[in-house]
Amino acid sequence: MKYIVIIGDGMADRPLKELGGKTALQKALTPNMDRLAASGISGRVRTVPSDMHPGSDVANLSILGYDPHRYYSGRAPLEAASIGVKLGKNDIAFRCNLVTLKYNRNRTRMIMEDYSSGHISTEEARVLIKDLQAELGTKLIKFYPGISYRHLMIWSGGSADLECVPPHDITGKDIAEYLPVGSGEELLRKIMIDAADILTDHPVNRKRIKKGKNPANSVWLWGQGKKPVLPRFCRKYSIEGALISAVDLTKGLGIYAGFRLLEVPGVTGYLDTNYKGKANAALKALKDVDFVYIHVEAPDEAGHSGKIADKIRAIEDFDRLVVGTVLRGARALGDHRILLLPDHPTPVELRTHTGDPVPFVLFDSRALKKNKGIQFNEEIVDRADALSFEEGHKLMDFFIRGK
Repeated sequence: MKYIVIIGDGMADRPLKELGGKTALQKALTPNMDRLAASGISGRVRTVPSDMHPGSDVANLSILGYDPHRYYSGRAPLEAASIGVKLGKNDIAFRCNLVTLKYNRNRTRMIMEDYSSGHISTEEARVLIKDLQAELGTKLIKFYPGISYRHLMIWSGGSADLECVPPHDITGKDIAEYLPVGSGEELLRKIMIDAADILTDHPVNRKRIKKGKNPANSVWLWGQGKKPVLPRFCRKYSIEGALISAVDLTKGLGIYAGFRLLEVPGVTGYLDTNYKGKANAALKALKDVDFVYIHVEAPDEAGHSGKIADKIRAIEDFDRLVVGTVLRGARALGDHRILLLPDHPTPVELRTHTGDPVPFVLFDSRALKKNKGIQFNEEIVDRADALSFEEGHKLMDFFIRGK
């Protein structure tokens, strides 16, 4: 038996008046996902416990079969693993976004204009992070480059006892009310202010402004935590697995879970990602392993941007190039199961995640269903006959073990 999990990050949404009361998922043309829904088991799952922040880290940890209450230790440590940064027992990792702040001359008011600095290129970002390390790095504070706007800061001997807000939650808002609060807040705030001094007139940003692009004129620190300890997926389920993602946090989860990470040229985590390349890499990997986890970030990024057309496009590309390619290729695998779902909603209107339950479909090539009229969208969540998992980490048990 081969097992394929396909995640459309942030794909679920809420009804929009611009779409006549439909969601982006309902409006999008998704024949392949609808086909799965029509011949599989549909249900709803709460991937994020109600008492936890609805982050992709918590949601994907849950989907992989790990109870977040027991195993979650923060987002940044997962990203550290992905980029090869080894954490000591006293190290605290922080996600370090390159962001665009809009402020007046004396900086008495600063607005979070863009949490991604216009999805700055990795090449440009590496120059900025390198210079931040040269100017602000110490024996205890170190900056590490990641991908695009997503980077890391490690605080050796630091504190994780802080309240830090994700920057994509405060787009368009004054940052004064959302700066880090708790043990060590003075140091983090100083680093963010000093970073703005270094980056505002940086040559990289001067060039970006000339081209009409958002400058990466500060950093935002959040997602802190210590190194997690996860049992290997293969020990838990007795199958070897592989994972494909453009996102460091998901790749970090894969590393800690013991998956083989599949590298695919052209994956960006954005609308221009290599969708089909991910699907083909997964199918190829299934010749050697029995489980593959395909994570696609694009719908989530479109949700954060607040652009309805972009989200619809991302969902349709996901359906056509990922789900469609997997369905065609899976015919040669023999017996197989497919689990399709969003990790969480990212409503366009809110531009951030919510912890609402999401729809899922479990397709088994050996036991095809005939579900007339069912399409893959948020309406599945409200169906009286929908299979329900209030504890999201139990869905993986059902997917693999059937119980």
